[in-house]
Amino acid sequence: MLKRVYIETYGCQMNVADSELMFGVLGREGYLRAETAEDADVVLVNTCAVRDNAEQRVIGRMGELQRHKRPGSVLGVVGCMAQRLGPALLARVPRVDLVVGPDGYRNLPELIGLAQGGQRVSDTGFRPWEHYEDVPAVREKGPGAFVTVQRGCDYRCTFCVVPQTRGVERSRRLADVQREVAGLVEQGTTEVTLLGQTVNSYHDGEHDFADLLRAVGDIDGLRRIRFTSPYPTDFTPRVVDAIATTPAVCEHVHLPVQSGSNAVLKRMLRRYTRERYVEVVAELRRAVPGITLSTDIIVGFPGETEDQFTATLSLVTEADFDDAYTFKYSVRDGTAAVRLKDHVPDEVASERLARLIEVVRANVRRKNMARLGETHEVLVERPARRGHLMLARTRTNQLVLLDLPATAIGEYQTVRLTGTTGSTFTGAVVLPQLAVL
Repeated sequence: MLKRVYIETYGCQMNVADSELMFGVLGREGYLRAETAEDADVVLVNTCAVRDNAEQRVIGRMGELQRHKRPGSVLGVVGCMAQRLGPALLARVPRVDLVVGPDGYRNLPELIGLAQGGQRVSDTGFRPWEHYEDVPAVREKGPGAFVTVQRGCDYRCTFCVVPQTRGVERSRRLADVQREVAGLVEQGTTEVTLLGQTVNSYHDGEHDFADLLRAVGDIDGLRRIRFTSPYPTDFTPRVVDAIATTPAVCEHVHLPVQSGSNAVLKRMLRRYTRERYVEVVAELRRAVPGITLSTDIIVGFPGETEDQFTATLSLVTEADFDDAYTFKYSVRDGTAAVRLKDHVPDEVASERLARLIEVVRANVRRKNMARLGETHEVLVERPARRGHLMLARTRTNQLVLLDLPATAIGEYQTVRLTGTTGSTFTGAVVLPQLAVL
């Protein structure tokens, strides 16, 4: 029996968590993790469907991975792109053996067996009850962990394909989440990131997101809680209060806005105005002094005029974001935005994106320069991608490069911010390490 599996992951933190889940499903059947596709008997590509360029990248990657196929080996596409395209993907990439959506991971061992027998198989059915509660995820060793608390989405933003790829919104029971996090802490985890498509709309029938934050925050030994991605108008007073009064909750919120124009927000079917979004920003800042905010912004949405784009530029300044992830609108078949009139030419969208990036970077650079000399607690996460430095993160989500040995991973250090490239900081340890609880 083939027992070596390699999973290549694209997209959001939810996909990372799902890959860890798949390793858990297959690990129960005796599969071992392969470090490269060349060493694997089963290769799975966990895909993103949010933007077209992500899908095209995966299609190209599948062509490369086909080279490693040999008799009896299996090449599969899983995740959101698999769900969106379904069995059609088998025709599009002839050497793909299986296609499995996010609700079908429990069936992977059986589907792989069928593929090994020569069948080309797919499973893209929605299972609104599926939370994989009985499947222990197999995570990379480290001080932090992703914990999925909610799957699917009931909102219908006109640009977004997620409801078609993730199904309806459903939340795990609070007690199950609390038990999973407590188990992670026993294994050495000190920071968790709670994941959901609109995570702050979490409700298990009895408990809301405020209850969840407080329950997870009560776990002894857990020092940090993060969450993503919230929806702006799901920050109820209860949730804001829980963020402010639960010590483990970090002083950072990723708050997608998408546009600064009310007309564009209406066409996007977002459930707030610019004015209400700014109010939410003010509520969070009043409740949590020093909180940092990042966001997502789309330019070139169908019908976007120059004046409407200018409104987005002005919002970057008004909201004073600490960071922003910026994108050109990407047509997604099956979404309502495809039917909207006046699609923006690509060259216009590209020019607007360049201007937006310039404004965002200037704002980030200004704010980060003002932080030089500040002292922060950081968690050392992993080696940096260059040199011999370690990458650490403040509670407010700034990345800091430190000259520390690899043995420092998992440590909490107090550091002074000594320099910045405009986005990442350099730092110096100013106190002996704090004991990891």
